Amino acid sequence: MEYKFKDKYKTISEVVKLLNMNTQKKSNNHTHTLRYWEKEFKQVKPIKINKRRYYDQKNIDILLKIQYLLKNQGMTIKGVKKFLNNNILDIDENEKKNYKFSKY
Repeated sequence: MEYKFKDKYKTISEVVKLLNMNTQKKSNNHTHTLRYWEKEFKQVKPIKINKRRYYDQKNIDILLKIQYLLKNQGMTIKGVKKFLNNNILDIDENEKKNYKFSKY
C-alpha cells in the first residue's frame, strides 16, 4: 500500500525537482513558490497528511501549466488565473516540448 502511494503522490520537494525549479536560481528553497501558487490558484489542491503536502499527477500537470504560462509566455498571475478559469487544463504536445520537465 505504501509503495503505491509513493508512486502516485510526490512530496513538495520532489515536485520542485520535477519542475526543475531548484536549478533556476541559486536559492535552493523553491517550495515557497509552490505554496504561494497553491494560495493563488484554486486549481492546485495537494492532499495534506500530517501537515505534509502530496501532489498527484493532475496537480503536477497544473503546476507545469502555471510555470509555463508565467515563465515561458510571460503572463501575469492575474492573466494565468483568468486563463485557468476559462480553459481546459490539458497540456498539448507543443507545450510539453517547452517545459523543462525532468523525469524523476
